[in-house]
Amino acid sequence: MPDQTKYTAKLTGSRILVIGGSSGIGFCVAEACTENGALVTISSSNKTRVGNAVEKIKASYPSAKDRVFGLTVDLSKPDTLENDLKTLLEGTVKEMGGEKLDHVVFTAGDKLAIVKLEDMTMQNIVAAGQIRFFAPLLLAKFLPTYLHSTHKSSYTITTGSIAEKPSPDWSVVGSYAGGHQAMVRALALDMKPIRVNGVSPGAVDTELWDHHYGKEQKEGIMQGMEGKMATGRVGRPEDVAETYLGILRDANMDGSMVQSNGGGMLM
Repeated sequence: MPDQTKYTAKLTGSRILVIGGSSGIGFCVAEACTENGALVTISSSNKTRVGNAVEKIKASYPSAKDRVFGLTVDLSKPDTLENDLKTLLEGTVKEMGGEKLDHVVFTAGDKLAIVKLEDMTMQNIVAAGQIRFFAPLLLAKFLPTYLHSTHKSSYTITTGSIAEKPSPDWSVVGSYAGGHQAMVRALALDMKPIRVNGVSPGAVDTELWDHHYGKEQKEGIMQGMEGKMATGRVGRPEDVAETYLGILRDANMDGSMVQSNGGGMLM
């Protein structure tokens, strides 16, 4: 008889940290990993949101109440970033019983830094990269110490399709997004045998748009984007979470950037 769980149990018992896991894509990744039997730690900058996310997952998966944890970390402070990342990893390992981690997923972001060319300054360019670029790059420095050193372990970085399909006033964010693609390939060599991959979502209906535009304006933007999608709809975070699951489970995927964009690159 074949093993009935050869594929569906690949993440069972895995220890996974999702940075930026209190909302949006990160929350759905944490939820999906929990559903697949993993021990999951959710981390973001807001203690209340972290607690709410943990309780929401526990309520949805009562049998996983002892497998879901939450930790708060503020990645917005340049002077303490390295120490904060190290403290997060140490805390995650401790929460999960002292064993090393199997996977780390980085989905953290902040308010979209849409900056017109004439408004660019050194200060706002650097600030735009603090969480979305410098944090995931520095995190890699510590991961070999806290992840099992095997091809089964992985680090997944989140970028965006703006790297390949530019838009006016997005030069700052787009430059960092393009840098993520190079980061993934370079870290795959620096961190081997630990796998490093990236996910490049197109437009996804998450709270991030609410924070930048407000709910009313966001609805109009989402409707406009639907006409630019081959699927005819804007992606949902639970759709994109499937891409992360595939990366975590595919022990042969390394140095790759995977897209999930509703065919938006074709239109």
